[in-house]
Amino acid sequence: MLRYRSFRNTDPPRIIEVWRSFAGQPGLLQPVSVDLLEQFVMSRLYFDPQGLWLAWEDDRPLGFAHAGFGPAEQEDWIHPELGTTCVLLTRPDCNRDEVAAGLLRRSEEYLVRRGAKVIYGGGIRPLNPFYLGLYGGSELPGILASDAVACRTFESHGYREIDRTFIFHCDLHEFRAPVSRHQMQIRRQMIVHATSDPPSRNWWEACTLGNLDLMRFTLGPRLGGPPVAHALVRNMEPTSVFGGGRSVGLIELEVDPRHRRHGLVTFLLTEVFHQMSRQGFAKVEVQTMRNNVAAVNLYRRLGFQQVDQGIVFRKDAPFPAPAGS
Repeated sequence: MLRYRSFRNTDPPRIIEVWRSFAGQPGLLQPVSVDLLEQFVMSRLYFDPQGLWLAWEDDRPLGFAHAGFGPAEQEDWIHPELGTTCVLLTRPDCNRDEVAAGLLRRSEEYLVRRGAKVIYGGGIRPLNPFYLGLYGGSELPGILASDAVACRTFESHGYREIDRTFIFHCDLHEFRAPVSRHQMQIRRQMIVHATSDPPSRNWWEACTLGNLDLMRFTLGPRLGGPPVAHALVRNMEPTSVFGGGRSVGLIELEVDPRHRRHGLVTFLLTEVFHQMSRQGFAKVEVQTMRNNVAAVNLYRRLGFQQVDQGIVFRKDAPFPAPAGS
């Protein structure tokens, strides 16, 4: 008999059982362990057992859905008006559509009870409370397009696709730096500084990125002055979900608006990739939104290849009233 209930302290091994039933599917870290689940999910200060739902048939776990919230404007606590079902997984050997529908309904009810005014499907920064490092790659991409059951479940329950995330990879052994007179001029004028384990800039960043191995690269004038661009990368070991050797994820890239379209990003990334290659990394991964045409073109020009994509779903109010309300 199919039944649903919220998380109990004895459930992590059963969640792992469901997760491992997806062996071979890109985008999900394998093999996952209870220790990794604790590190990337249950250790979060805002983890609420009532937001994690499991489906059961007798004593056999069939799937789970996990709801959470994004940060407040100051990123000093969660904002209950912005909720998401971060992950919706159902094992392949069950009636997946029925199980997924039941899990999503309970996830939505939890979010509404907590005050959600807008509900998303899938995690994407800054709406990334859980599973960064376990699902999707260098960042949370929404719902992986390859997960047909989850995508179909969101679409059939009133969610609409609002954007897509493109996931790109670049083989650092094959990367060739662009060579031009302009790039050589930038090299004479600019310098890149690297900082290992940079301090978190706010509470939310400390919660979501604080247990990752990070390095920040800043680009500034050789003769002194404020930085004009920076990049943040993370060591994806041991959580690289696509395989292919030691990997780093480019998770942040910003340029002062006054210095855009002057080749500085190309120079900065070239320096970052060279340093990563010298440290023994074989691949760099980056995610960007489909509508960010400038970024998509930049990465393709630098030799990146698209390996997957994620879908960001959204459901607007009014929502059905929670059962029993």
